[in-house]
Amino acid sequence: MDTDAKGLHEDLTQDIIGAAFDVHNALGCGLLEKVYENALAWELALRKRVVTAQKEFKVSYKGKEAGVYYADLVVENKVVVEVKSVSDLGDVHRAQILNYLRISGIRVGLLLNFARPKLKFERFVV
Repeated sequence: MDTDAKGLHEDLTQDIIGAAFDVHNALGCGLLEKVYENALAWELALRKRVVTAQKEFKVSYKGKEAGVYYADLVVENKVVVEVKSVSDLGDVHRAQILNYLRISGIRVGLLLNFARPKLKFERFVV
């Protein structure tokens, strides 16, 4: 990754993270992922961000559609947001967001975990 890409869409990702903290502070930890996903989509819409929930991306293999995946949230068509409510983020979650970025062609992703008393997040740029 080139160093210029590291800051790609940084203002947008900071706004998303801020919205996630607002959601986490209001709802607390340990609810279902879908609750956080819905609340975060609403919070981002209130912030005048264009949000698509469950955006479909086709997965191709050697020219044939192998399936589809649905990104939890895509913000401004620039950032894929994967919402989790798990005890700890693991390599499988990191691999998931990296695959989503590769498949979607979007370069920036956020992995958010609402399950703990303190919101955890990781930012990815490919």
